[in-house]
Amino acid sequence: MAHPTSSDPSNDLRKEDCKERDSLVVCFGEMLIDFVPTVGGVSLAEAPAFKKSPGGAPANVAVGISKLGGSSAFIGKVGADEFGYMLADILKQNNVETSGMRFDSNARTALAFVTLRADGEREFLFFRNPSADMLLQESELDKNLLKQARIFHYGSISLIDEPCKSAHLAAMRIAKNSSCILSYDPNLRLALWPSEDTARKSIMDIWDQADVIKISEDEITFLTGGDNPYDDNVVLKKLFHPNLKLLIVTEGSQGCRYYTKAFKGRIAGVKVKPVDTTGAGDAFVSGILYSIASDQTIFQDEKRLRKALYFANICGALTVTERGAIPALPTKEAILQFLLEAAVI
Repeated sequence: MAHPTSSDPSNDLRKEDCKERDSLVVCFGEMLIDFVPTVGGVSLAEAPAFKKSPGGAPANVAVGISKLGGSSAFIGKVGADEFGYMLADILKQNNVETSGMRFDSNARTALAFVTLRADGEREFLFFRNPSADMLLQESELDKNLLKQARIFHYGSISLIDEPCKSAHLAAMRIAKNSSCILSYDPNLRLALWPSEDTARKSIMDIWDQADVIKISEDEITFLTGGDNPYDDNVVLKKLFHPNLKLLIVTEGSQGCRYYTKAFKGRIAGVKVKPVDTTGAGDAFVSGILYSIASDQTIFQDEKRLRKALYFANICGALTVTERGAIPALPTKEAILQFLLEAAVI
Protein backbone atom coordinates (compact mmCIF):
# COMPACT_ATOMS: atom_id res chain seq x y z
CA MET A 1 0.00 0.00 0.00
CA ALA A 2 1.45 3.35 -1.04
CA HIS A 3 1.54 6.12 1.54
CA PRO A 4 -0.74 9.10 0.83
CA THR A 5 1.12 12.06 -0.58
CA SER A 6 0.32 15.74 -0.36
CA SER A 7 -1.38 15.48 -3.74
CA ASP A 8 -3.55 12.55 -2.59
CA PRO A 9 -7.23 13.65 -2.72
CA SER A 10 -7.96 11.72 0.48
CA ASN A 11 -5.68 14.15 2.34
CA ASP A 12 -7.94 17.04 1.32
CA LEU A 13 -10.99 15.14 2.56
CA ARG A 14 -9.35 14.51 5.91
CA LYS A 15 -8.64 18.23 6.27
CA GLU A 16 -12.30 18.93 5.64
CA ASP A 17 -13.19 16.66 8.55
CA CYS A 18 -11.59 19.23 10.85
CA LYS A 19 -14.21 21.81 9.89
CA GLU A 20 -17.33 22.32 11.95
CA ARG A 21 -20.21 20.10 10.75
CA ASP A 22 -23.08 22.26 11.99
CA SER A 23 -24.60 22.99 8.57
CA LEU A 24 -28.02 21.36 8.69
CA VAL A 25 -29.62 19.86 5.57
CA VAL A 26 -33.38 19.33 5.97
CA CYS A 27 -34.88 16.80 3.54
CA PHE A 28 -38.62 16.91 2.87
CA GLY A 29 -40.95 14.30 1.37
CA GLU A 30 -41.63 10.60 1.26
CA MET A 31 -40.16 7.70 3.18
CA LEU A 32 -41.31 4.19 2.38
CA ILE A 33 -40.43 0.52 2.23
CA ASP A 34 -38.88 -0.78 -0.98
CA PHE A 35 -39.39 -4.48 -1.63
CA VAL A 36 -36.51 -5.62 -3.81
CA PRO A 37 -36.36 -9.09 -5.46
CA THR A 38 -33.67 -11.31 -3.97
CA VAL A 39 -32.49 -12.12 -7.51
CA GLY A 40 -31.88 -9.70 -10.37
CA GLY A 41 -33.20 -9.68 -13.91
CA VAL A 42 -36.74 -10.92 -13.17
CA SER A 43 -40.23 -9.43 -13.28
CA LEU A 44 -42.23 -8.94 -10.09
CA ALA A 45 -44.31 -12.02 -10.93
CA GLU A 46 -41.19 -14.15 -11.40
CA ALA A 47 -39.39 -12.98 -8.25
CA PRO A 48 -39.05 -15.89 -5.79
CA ALA A 49 -38.79 -13.58 -2.76
CA PHE A 50 -38.35 -9.95 -1.76
CA LYS A 51 -36.09 -8.22 0.70
CA LYS A 52 -37.53 -5.18 2.44
CA SER A 53 -35.38 -2.09 2.36
CA PRO A 54 -36.01 1.44 3.65
CA GLY A 55 -36.32 3.97 0.85
CA GLY A 56 -37.81 7.22 -0.42
CA ALA A 57 -35.47 9.68 -2.12
CA PRO A 58 -35.53 12.54 0.47
CA ALA A 59 -34.98 10.10 3.34
CA ASN A 60 -32.17 8.41 1.44
CA VAL A 61 -30.46 11.78 0.97
CA ALA A 62 -30.81 12.59 4.68
CA VAL A 63 -29.18 9.30 5.66
CA GLY A 64 -26.51 9.70 2.97
CA ILE A 65 -25.48 13.10 4.37
CA SER A 66 -25.39 11.78 7.93
CA LYS A 67 -23.29 8.73 6.94
CA LEU A 68 -20.77 11.10 5.36
CA GLY A 69 -20.46 12.96 8.66
CA GLY A 70 -22.86 15.80 7.88
CA SER A 71 -25.89 17.10 9.77
CA SER A 72 -29.34 16.19 8.41
CA ALA A 73 -33.01 16.06 9.32
CA PHE A 74 -36.09 14.53 7.69
CA ILE A 75 -39.57 16.04 7.50
CA GLY A 76 -42.35 13.74 6.33
CA LYS A 77 -45.17 11.42 7.37
CA VAL A 78 -45.37 7.67 7.78
CA GLY A 79 -48.10 5.38 9.07
CA ALA A 80 -48.52 4.70 12.78
CA ASP A 81 -47.70 1.07 11.92
CA GLU A 82 -44.79 -1.34 12.25
CA PHE A 83 -43.19 -0.16 9.02
CA GLY A 84 -43.52 3.51 9.98
CA TYR A 85 -41.92 2.97 13.39
CA MET A 86 -39.19 0.88 11.75
CA LEU A 87 -38.38 3.71 9.31
CA ALA A 88 -38.20 6.27 12.11
CA ASP A 89 -35.83 3.97 14.01
CA ILE A 90 -33.61 3.55 10.95
CA LEU A 91 -33.30 7.34 10.63
CA LYS A 92 -32.43 7.63 14.33
CA GLN A 93 -29.86 4.84 14.06
CA ASN A 94 -28.25 6.80 11.23
CA ASN A 95 -28.16 10.04 13.27
CA VAL A 96 -30.84 11.81 11.22
CA GLU A 97 -32.94 14.31 13.20
CA THR A 98 -36.55 13.00 13.26
CA SER A 99 -38.40 15.72 15.20
CA GLY A 100 -40.09 16.71 11.92
CA MET A 101 -41.57 13.24 11.34
CA ARG A 102 -45.29 12.69 11.83
CA PHE A 103 -47.28 9.44 12.23
CA ASP A 104 -50.76 8.93 10.75
CA SER A 105 -53.07 6.43 12.45
CA ASN A 106 -55.51 6.45 9.51
CA ALA A 107 -53.13 5.64 6.65
CA ARG A 108 -50.40 3.09 6.04
CA THR A 109 -46.73 3.64 5.34
CA ALA A 110 -46.14 3.62 1.57
CA LEU A 111 -44.76 0.49 -0.10
CA ALA A 112 -42.94 0.14 -3.42
CA PHE A 113 -41.98 -3.07 -5.20
CA VAL A 114 -38.84 -2.41 -7.22
CA THR A 115 -37.76 -4.84 -9.93
CA LEU A 116 -34.15 -5.08 -11.00
CA ARG A 117 -34.04 -5.82 -14.71
CA ALA A 118 -31.19 -7.70 -16.35
CA ASP A 119 -29.58 -4.36 -17.29
CA GLY A 120 -29.61 -3.20 -13.66
CA GLU A 121 -32.31 -0.57 -14.19
CA ARG A 122 -35.46 -0.43 -12.08
CA GLU A 123 -39.22 -0.70 -12.52
CA PHE A 124 -41.66 0.37 -9.83
CA LEU A 125 -45.02 -0.79 -8.49
CA PHE A 126 -46.35 1.53 -5.77
CA PHE A 127 -48.92 0.94 -3.03
CA ARG A 128 -50.17 4.40 -2.05
CA ASN A 129 -53.95 4.91 -1.94
CA PRO A 130 -53.50 7.05 -0.02
CA SER A 131 -50.33 6.43 1.95
CA ALA A 132 -49.38 8.44 5.02
CA ASP A 133 -46.73 10.54 3.24
CA MET A 134 -49.45 12.04 1.00
CA LEU A 135 -51.38 13.29 4.06
CA LEU A 136 -48.82 15.59 5.73
CA GLN A 137 -50.52 18.91 6.49
CA GLU A 138 -49.06 22.40 6.62
CA SER A 139 -50.05 22.68 10.29
CA GLU A 140 -47.84 19.67 11.07
CA LEU A 141 -44.64 21.25 9.74
CA ASP A 142 -41.76 21.73 12.19
CA LYS A 143 -41.19 25.39 11.36
CA ASN A 144 -38.25 25.82 13.76
CA LEU A 145 -36.41 22.94 12.10
CA LEU A 146 -36.94 24.55 8.69
CA LYS A 147 -35.62 27.89 9.91
CA GLN A 148 -32.43 26.24 11.22
CA ALA A 149 -31.60 24.67 7.85
CA ARG A 150 -28.64 25.69 5.70
CA ILE A 151 -30.11 23.65 2.81
CA PHE A 152 -33.72 22.56 2.22
CA HIS A 153 -33.91 19.56 -0.14
CA TYR A 154 -37.03 18.16 -1.81
CA GLY A 155 -38.39 16.23 -4.78
CA SER A 156 -41.61 16.29 -6.80
CA ILE A 157 -43.51 13.25 -5.48
CA SER A 158 -44.71 15.37 -2.55
CA LEU A 159 -46.33 17.74 -5.10
CA ILE A 160 -48.72 15.10 -6.50
CA ASP A 161 -51.48 15.10 -3.88
CA GLU A 162 -53.08 17.38 -1.33
CA PRO A 163 -52.65 18.10 1.53
CA CYS A 164 -48.95 17.24 1.12
CA LYS A 165 -48.54 19.61 -1.85
CA SER A 166 -49.62 22.62 0.22
CA ALA A 167 -47.34 21.52 3.07
CA HIS A 168 -44.45 21.22 0.59
CA LEU A 169 -45.02 24.73 -0.83
CA ALA A 170 -45.33 26.19 2.68
CA ALA A 171 -42.08 24.51 3.76
CA MET A 172 -40.33 26.00 0.72
CA ARG A 173 -41.59 29.48 1.64
CA ILE A 174 -40.39 29.16 5.24
CA ALA A 175 -36.97 27.91 4.11
CA LYS A 176 -36.61 30.63 1.47
CA ASN A 177 -37.55 33.34 3.97
CA SER A 178 -34.84 31.99 6.28
CA SER A 179 -32.18 32.48 3.54
CA CYS A 180 -31.93 28.74 3.02
CA ILE A 181 -30.45 27.19 -0.13
CA LEU A 182 -33.25 25.32 -1.93
CA SER A 183 -32.18 22.02 -3.50
CA TYR A 184 -34.47 20.24 -5.96
CA ASP A 185 -34.25 16.72 -7.39
CA PRO A 186 -37.46 16.16 -9.40
CA ASN A 187 -37.01 12.37 -9.13
CA LEU A 188 -39.67 11.74 -11.79
CA ARG A 189 -41.92 8.73 -11.14
CA LEU A 190 -44.52 8.97 -13.90
CA ALA A 191 -46.50 5.98 -12.59
CA LEU A 192 -47.55 8.08 -9.59
CA TRP A 193 -48.85 11.09 -11.55
CA PRO A 194 -52.38 11.32 -13.02
CA SER A 195 -50.93 12.36 -16.40
CA GLU A 196 -47.67 13.35 -18.10
CA ASP A 197 -48.91 16.93 -18.58
CA THR A 198 -49.76 17.29 -14.89
CA ALA A 199 -46.34 15.95 -13.93
CA ARG A 200 -44.51 18.30 -16.30
CA LYS A 201 -46.48 21.36 -15.18
CA SER A 202 -46.21 20.64 -11.45
CA ILE A 203 -42.47 19.93 -11.63
CA MET A 204 -41.81 23.11 -13.61
CA ASP A 205 -44.13 25.33 -11.52
CA ILE A 206 -41.55 25.45 -8.70
CA TRP A 207 -38.48 25.24 -10.95
CA ASP A 208 -37.51 28.91 -10.73
CA GLN A 209 -37.36 28.88 -6.92
CA ALA A 210 -34.53 26.36 -6.60
CA ASP A 211 -30.89 27.36 -6.07
CA VAL A 212 -29.54 23.89 -6.86
CA ILE A 213 -31.17 21.39 -9.24
CA LYS A 214 -30.09 17.84 -10.00
CA ILE A 215 -31.71 16.25 -13.04
CA SER A 216 -31.18 13.11 -15.14
CA GLU A 217 -30.95 12.82 -18.91
CA ASP A 218 -34.38 11.16 -19.10
CA GLU A 219 -35.91 13.97 -17.07
CA ILE A 220 -34.46 16.58 -19.45
CA THR A 221 -36.12 14.82 -22.39
CA PHE A 222 -39.42 14.64 -20.51
CA LEU A 223 -39.46 18.23 -19.22
CA THR A 224 -38.43 19.77 -22.56
CA GLY A 225 -40.92 17.70 -24.55
CA GLY A 226 -38.35 15.51 -26.29
CA ASP A 227 -35.27 17.69 -26.77
CA ASN A 228 -31.75 16.26 -26.90
CA PRO A 229 -30.55 15.93 -23.26
CA TYR A 230 -26.89 16.12 -24.31
CA ASP A 231 -27.24 19.55 -25.96
CA ASP A 232 -25.85 22.30 -23.71
CA ASN A 233 -28.05 24.87 -25.48
CA VAL A 234 -31.20 22.92 -24.57
CA VAL A 235 -30.17 22.79 -20.93
CA LEU A 236 -29.11 26.43 -20.73
CA LYS A 237 -32.09 27.89 -22.62
CA LYS A 238 -34.90 25.73 -21.26
CA LEU A 239 -33.79 24.63 -17.80
CA PHE A 240 -31.23 27.10 -16.45
CA HIS A 241 -33.05 29.99 -14.77
CA PRO A 242 -31.60 33.36 -13.62
CA ASN A 243 -31.60 32.57 -9.89
CA LEU A 244 -29.97 29.15 -10.25
CA LYS A 245 -26.58 28.70 -8.58
CA LEU A 246 -25.93 25.17 -9.88
CA LEU A 247 -27.61 22.78 -12.31
CA ILE A 248 -26.30 19.21 -12.41
CA VAL A 249 -27.17 16.63 -15.06
CA THR A 250 -26.40 13.08 -13.93
CA GLU A 251 -25.53 10.49 -16.57
CA GLY A 252 -25.37 7.31 -14.48
CA SER A 253 -22.07 5.47 -14.83
CA GLN A 254 -20.87 8.11 -17.31
CA GLY A 255 -20.63 10.78 -14.59
CA CYS A 256 -22.26 14.21 -14.62
CA ARG A 257 -22.36 17.64 -16.25
CA TYR A 258 -22.54 20.90 -14.34
CA TYR A 259 -23.73 24.40 -15.20
CA THR A 260 -23.39 27.67 -13.27
CA LYS A 261 -23.70 31.28 -14.41
CA ALA A 262 -19.91 31.47 -14.84
CA PHE A 263 -18.83 28.03 -16.07
CA LYS A 264 -19.88 24.60 -17.23
CA GLY A 265 -18.14 21.25 -17.59
CA ARG A 266 -18.19 17.50 -17.13
CA ILE A 267 -16.89 15.02 -14.55
CA ALA A 268 -16.25 11.46 -15.72
CA GLY A 269 -17.94 8.58 -13.95
CA VAL A 270 -16.31 6.16 -11.54
CA LYS A 271 -16.13 2.57 -12.78
CA VAL A 272 -17.53 -0.15 -10.52
CA LYS A 273 -19.39 -3.44 -11.01
CA PRO A 274 -23.11 -2.59 -10.60
CA VAL A 275 -25.38 -4.83 -8.54
CA ASP A 276 -28.38 -2.53 -7.99
CA THR A 277 -28.79 1.09 -9.12
CA THR A 278 -31.41 1.85 -6.43
CA GLY A 279 -30.35 4.90 -4.45
CA ALA A 280 -27.40 5.86 -6.67
CA GLY A 281 -28.88 9.24 -7.58
CA ASP A 282 -29.76 9.92 -3.95
CA ALA A 283 -26.22 9.03 -2.87
CA PHE A 284 -24.89 11.46 -5.49
CA VAL A 285 -27.20 14.20 -4.14
CA SER A 286 -26.14 13.51 -0.56
CA GLY A 287 -22.51 13.82 -1.64
CA ILE A 288 -22.89 17.18 -3.34
CA LEU A 289 -25.18 18.65 -0.63
CA TYR A 290 -22.74 17.51 2.06
CA SER A 291 -20.05 19.52 0.27
CA ILE A 292 -22.24 22.59 -0.32
CA ALA A 293 -23.44 22.67 3.30
CA SER A 294 -19.89 23.09 4.53
CA ASP A 295 -18.49 25.21 1.67
CA GLN A 296 -20.69 27.51 -0.40
CA THR A 297 -17.72 28.95 -2.26
CA ILE A 298 -17.98 25.99 -4.65
CA PHE A 299 -20.66 27.90 -6.59
CA GLN A 300 -17.96 30.40 -7.61
CA ASP A 301 -14.86 28.18 -7.51
CA GLU A 302 -14.82 25.69 -10.39
CA LYS A 303 -11.89 23.70 -9.02
CA ARG A 304 -13.69 23.13 -5.72
CA LEU A 305 -16.93 22.35 -7.50
CA ARG A 306 -15.24 19.71 -9.67
CA LYS A 307 -13.71 18.12 -6.58
CA ALA A 308 -17.12 18.07 -4.85
CA LEU A 309 -18.78 16.51 -7.90
CA TYR A 310 -16.09 13.84 -8.14
CA PHE A 311 -16.76 13.06 -4.47
CA ALA A 312 -20.50 12.84 -5.28
CA ASN A 313 -19.76 10.53 -8.23
CA ILE A 314 -17.91 8.17 -5.87
CA CYS A 315 -20.90 8.24 -3.48
CA GLY A 316 -23.20 7.16 -6.31
CA ALA A 317 -20.78 4.54 -7.65
CA LEU A 318 -20.22 2.82 -4.30
CA THR A 319 -23.98 2.65 -3.72
CA VAL A 320 -24.62 0.54 -6.85
CA THR A 321 -22.24 -2.16 -5.60
CA GLU A 322 -24.81 -3.30 -2.99
CA ARG A 323 -28.56 -4.01 -2.99
CA GLY A 324 -31.07 -1.53 -1.60
CA ALA A 325 -30.72 2.20 -1.02
CA ILE A 326 -30.07 3.17 2.62
CA PRO A 327 -28.03 0.04 3.49
CA ALA A 328 -25.75 0.72 0.49
CA LEU A 329 -25.08 4.44 1.11
CA PRO A 330 -21.34 4.91 1.71
CA THR A 331 -19.56 6.29 4.74
CA LYS A 332 -16.77 8.87 4.55
CA GLU A 333 -14.35 6.06 5.46
CA ALA A 334 -15.49 3.95 2.49
CA ILE A 335 -14.86 6.88 0.14
CA LEU A 336 -11.42 7.54 1.61
CA GLN A 337 -10.59 3.85 1.17
CA PHE A 338 -11.75 4.00 -2.46
CA LEU A 339 -9.56 7.06 -3.09
CA LEU A 340 -6.54 5.39 -1.48
CA GLU A 341 -6.97 2.25 -3.57
CA ALA A 342 -7.45 4.32 -6.74
CA ALA A 343 -4.25 6.25 -5.95
CA VAL A 344 -2.33 2.99 -5.50
CA ILE A 345 -3.60 1.55 -8.78
